[in-house]
Parts: sequence; structure tokens; C-alpha cells
Amino acid sequence: MTLPNLKTVEVVAGLIFDQDQVLVCQRDSAGPFALKWEFPGGKLEPGEGCESALRRELKEELDIEAGRLSEIFRHEHLYPKIARVKLRFFRVEDYSGELKNLVFQQIKWIPIKELAQIDFLDGDLPIVHKLVLSYGE
Repeated sequence: MTLPNLKTVEVVAGLIFDQDQVLVCQRDSAGPFALKWEFPGGKLEPGEGCESALRRELKEELDIEAGRLSEIFRHEHLYPKIARVKLRFFRVEDYSGELKNLVFQQIKWIPIKELAQIDFLDGDLPIVHKLVLSYGE
């Protein structure tokens, strides 16, 4: 089945770890996918590369300057009647600045082994499962 009118969106997300925890962010109650959890990041702007987009998003959302980024996972997810999303997930190896919540309902550190208990966006579920499995519950 083809979906000719469905737009494709490229998205990048950053995984920021602190020992056995990872930073997760809850979407605002007024926007799309209200109160769902996600990893910080967002859509690429026209002509923008993945790493520059992620650095921009992390500055806009958390007021940090990302250092080294390592791509760790990618996949496509279909949100029926909304969009086909190409997602790339990067490990944020280091950053400068103090994390500040500039746009989310809330942000918090979650133990990796507890990620599957959080109500994540469907597009993030494959990386959530991968992280939980690699942590070795």
C-alpha cells in the first residue's frame, strides 16, 4: 500500500546518559502527542545535517552545547495518517552547560532498566527496547 500524501519527516534524538540512567523528556500537554515521553531532539530543517540539527535542538530544548555525538540506532516509523518518520538516535558523549528544561512538561533521569515502564512515543519504542535489553534486566 502506498501513502502518496503522507509526508516524510527526518528526526534526530539525543541519548544523554549518567551512569545507568538516561535523560527523558515529557512533551507539553498542549501539543501533539501530549504528555508522551521522548528523548530530546527534533526535526531537521531544510539543508541541515543530522548532527547540527541535534546540537541546535539540544540548545533550544535543554540549553546545552553538545560535544561528540555517536549515532547508535536508526529506523523508520509510520504514524498512520500523520507522517512517515525517519529517526536517528545519537549518544551524546559529552556536553557543556547545565541542563535546563526550556520546553517540556518535565525532564527526568530514569534508570535504563525502567525505561519500558514509561509512556514513550511509538517511534521511540524500538530504541527503548534495545536499551533495556542491552542493559540486561
